[in-house]
Amino acid sequence: MLNSIFGTTTTEITISITNLIYVLAAAFAFGIAISLVHRKTQKNGASQSFSLTLAVLPAVVAVIILLVGSNIARAFSLAGAFSIIRFRSAPGDSKDITYVLFSMAVGLATGMGFLAYAAAITAAFGGVMLALELINFGGSKGSVRTLKISVPENLNYETEFTGVFGEFLSSSKLHRVRTTDLGSLYEAMYVVELKPTVSEKEFIDKLRCINGNLPISLISKTPTGEF
Repeated sequence: MLNSIFGTTTTEITISITNLIYVLAAAFAFGIAISLVHRKTQKNGASQSFSLTLAVLPAVVAVIILLVGSNIARAFSLAGAFSIIRFRSAPGDSKDITYVLFSMAVGLATGMGFLAYAAAITAAFGGVMLALELINFGGSKGSVRTLKISVPENLNYETEFTGVFGEFLSSSKLHRVRTTDLGSLYEAMYVVELKPTVSEKEFIDKLRCINGNLPISLISKTPTGEF
């Protein structure tokens, strides 16, 4: 067993320029297709950096597979090299992680020379993601927003907004409360779902009448951390 392992470490891998060009061209084409699908399925818009990452990632994975081949020594060397890399980026949502794994799978298939499989994976998963986004699978019928509202200290934020919330919202959940201005104000954060036909301006105007025209913000993204 040891002889077989050490015997593979000296195996030379030859990569022709023609094959390399074919693999890179296919990987970039698949990556660009995945990136376009991701942009189509992002309701709040995709960042340019993440779109570029998805476009290039299959080619990077394919090149790694080509360089490693069946050489165990190279595999351990690359594993050691990549283990010292530290990624400092904000955590993305589960959809972004799915697209990263999707791109890596396509890059793996391309690097191993299974171009037909890579094309089929790209078409199948891309079509499924577009179809699920089209039917709004798992989504809500209304618009989910983050509501931040400043409240005077003498106003009970737990009960004063109940009537307005019932008129304009399908659901609401108090996410966090904090004090501001040396404790003279409360700032309450809600995750709310607007009813399909309501006016955001009318909703905010009615809230202003209750909180004394203090600051109110209605944000299109749900909260993920501290505010």
